[in-house]
Amino acid sequence: MASLADYSLQELLDEAQRRINCVKATGNPRGVILVGPPGAGKGTQAPKLKDELCACHLSTGDLLRSAVSRGTELGKQAKAVMDRGDLVSDDIVNGIVAEAIDSSECSKGFILDGYPRTVEQAKALDAMLETKGKQIDDVIQLDVPDEILTERI
Repeated sequence: MASLADYSLQELLDEAQRRINCVKATGNPRGVILVGPPGAGKGTQAPKLKDELCACHLSTGDLLRSAVSRGTELGKQAKAVMDRGDLVSDDIVNGIVAEAIDSSECSKGFILDGYPRTVEQAKALDAMLETKGKQIDDVIQLDVPDEILTERI
């Protein structure tokens, strides 16, 4: 872990200002979806956007692992499916995403990474956001040449 001595005074001041801006941020929370193939950099870019937008980063893989480790009802259902070697159903994934979007961490916005993956998940997301009074404001496609993806993976 880095210590404060590893950062310049300007870097510390910039981070303090970013945090102040996040606390002061008002208005409608932003909804962002990152799309792109595996290895495109969604997981690398999301934390940068998270800091810039004061939003939470929701990766379905991370959300599933967290729900399982915390032993939530949806996590228990997901674990049973994964233990059988099956794919987790859209209903379970949609429920886990809905719970995460409702968390206080996501009160100023959210960045979806790896969701929605199917048309049914996209329809469920639209309905879910409508009931919550939220929306998707931006969809960012990360387009990376196949040669680079092959190198990364």
